[in-house]
Amino acid sequence: MSIVLGQNQYGKAETHLVRITRDSPRHEIVDLNVTTAMRGDFAAAYTHGDQSAVLPTDTQKNTAYVWAKTHPTDPIEEYGLSLARHFVDDVEPIESARIEIERFAWSRVSIDGTEHDHTWVRSGQEVRTAAVTVESDVSHVIQGFKDLVILKSTGSAFKDFLVDEYTTLQPTDDRVMATSLVAKWRVTGDLDGIDWNAMYDGVKAVMLERFANLHSLALQQTLWEMGKAAIEAFPRIAEIELSAPNRHHFIVDFSPFGLENRGEVFHADDRPYGLIQATVLRDDAEPAGDAWRFSAGLA
Repeated sequence: MSIVLGQNQYGKAETHLVRITRDSPRHEIVDLNVTTAMRGDFAAAYTHGDQSAVLPTDTQKNTAYVWAKTHPTDPIEEYGLSLARHFVDDVEPIESARIEIERFAWSRVSIDGTEHDHTWVRSGQEVRTAAVTVESDVSHVIQGFKDLVILKSTGSAFKDFLVDEYTTLQPTDDRVMATSLVAKWRVTGDLDGIDWNAMYDGVKAVMLERFANLHSLALQQTLWEMGKAAIEAFPRIAEIELSAPNRHHFIVDFSPFGLENRGEVFHADDRPYGLIQATVLRDDAEPAGDAWRFSAGLA
């Protein structure tokens, strides 16, 4: 029997940086959490402690800071592509670089109806994410978001499910559907010239429309329809992965108090919860490989 080193990577996790653009009286802010991961022939570092081919993770952190100074940080996908290409093109032992980014939203403070030039309040419905992988001959971008909390008060049913001796759940034609959605979608083809912000806004809008307007028979069906609609609207998307914890809302029993609850008051139960996950893809999509499956830590 022989023991060998398997797939490996190393990098700097969660470099939190804030870029303030102050070349005019009206400042701009971009708030990012950046994780870098390097891949290549680093076996000696693991098996013999030989660091001669290892670019320190502290250097990777410093490079992320410098890139925020010298390169645009909006859209985050372009920032990630540029940073990853630097590691692959300019640092010889590195064969592939993975950059994962979270972007935190801020809104300007309004004073007497006027937006302030240099004061913000943390905001945002969700955390925008990007995962960029650059290899010697190909680049991959995965857009996405997490923590998008959505709820609709009707238009959702759950019935005709499998029942056994342990089943207590009652079927329903009308229930609250709520989740904290995580979605990420892989973009293929030529990545230059893509309006990343427009694609992000468009995919989010399409999925929210499907969530709102579909009369859902199950959260599984909702995820399928949301992913399908996104790919139909944006054919550059090869596949989209969705993860939706079911944020259960149970109607409160008012009968002990002589009151009727007509779907007005609910107990919001955060655990345990159903976790529904699905991948929706084009049947002609090129294989994803490590660019999709092997995360650096965030996406």
